[in-house]
Amino acid sequence: MAKAGQSRATTVLLWVSGIVAIAIVVFAVRSLTRVQVEVRVVPVTYQTLASTVSTNGKVEPVEEFQVHAPLPGVIKQVFVEVGQNVSKGTLLVKMDDSDARARLATAEAVLENNRIMQRDLHNGGSVDETNRFKSELATATMDQQQATTDLATKEALFKKGAASQSEVSAAKQKLDSTDLALQTARSHMSGRYNADDLHNAQTRIAEAQAAVASAQSNLANVDIHSPIAGSVYSIPVNQYDFVGSGDDILNVADLKRLQVRAYFDEPEIGKLAISQAVTIVWDAKRDQVWHGHISLTPTTIFAYNTRSVGIALITIDDPTPDLIPNTNVTVKVTETQRANVLSIPREALHTDGARNYVYRIINGRLAQTNIVTGVVNLTNVEVVSGLTANDTIVLSAKSSVTELTNGLEVKRVE
Repeated sequence: MAKAGQSRATTVLLWVSGIVAIAIVVFAVRSLTRVQVEVRVVPVTYQTLASTVSTNGKVEPVEEFQVHAPLPGVIKQVFVEVGQNVSKGTLLVKMDDSDARARLATAEAVLENNRIMQRDLHNGGSVDETNRFKSELATATMDQQQATTDLATKEALFKKGAASQSEVSAAKQKLDSTDLALQTARSHMSGRYNADDLHNAQTRIAEAQAAVASAQSNLANVDIHSPIAGSVYSIPVNQYDFVGSGDDILNVADLKRLQVRAYFDEPEIGKLAISQAVTIVWDAKRDQVWHGHISLTPTTIFAYNTRSVGIALITIDDPTPDLIPNTNVTVKVTETQRANVLSIPREALHTDGARNYVYRIINGRLAQTNIVTGVVNLTNVEVVSGLTANDTIVLSAKSSVTELTNGLEVKRVE
């Protein structure tokens, strides 16, 4: 009886031992064959982050004098050369003044002729006309006086029976004719021109005076002086070239005061502010960088090629002779800059609607962790809350076909 109980106990023990051995083997096999996803990880670090926006622009002087031809003509002489520094009042260019002098002489002749015409209007005509009218008036007066005397004589003779009625009638007709001639001669002397004639004459004089003033200005402008101190940076003409009115002849500017006219796309304009820092790069000198700041933000939006843009003016703080006007440059505006903030690579950030999160590794598995972000640029993201400097986060799975999910068993790859 005792032996039978002992046998059963031994049997149970063997079964338990077998089960434990099998469990150990299964666990060992699973441990050896378990698949762990390899993931790339990075630590959370402190950095200085800046949010920037880039666009194109064109360099231009803050103060510039563009010399344009005041009238069509020939460049008689150029007194300066490109790169030369000039002071205010320096003679730059002289144009041939023969045409300008001829235009002035013509304008002055027209003015004088209109003044003579106005004087003649006030006097009732020219000197020759006035003399003729005076002669006509004197003759008409003498004829009228003679006709009056003849009529009186005929009437006296008619009363005595020494003249006929027809002779008296003929004398009256003669007097009427001389009266009309006298009236006409008097009108020539006094009423030949009315108020409208005098007004029109004054208008023609005013127009002629304006033409003279314009011709005098053109003549004065054949000698072109610089109104500013600066450097000559462009002379697109040569001596003896013919230029049309308004053609570009020469450009002077203060090259120590330059700015960039930059074109920002509409969505970026609201982020711009006065005094924001700017870096400037010119493709022709990629190894050199200039610095500046926004001095005027856009005030309107307009179409620029296929873009809707606003213009901002950027003052260049460190201009050099290497950076010349009218060059096309790239500008980068620092909109926001935060120093010594918690930062993670932008690649590690995941977004689900309005929620931002990252993956940490806890006990060998991914743990989805919500975070609050701040400044975001092309490469990094500021972490306002949700992580500490001691945390390590997952960038991505080493295999591009594996999707990160909460609770996924993973293996770190630094």
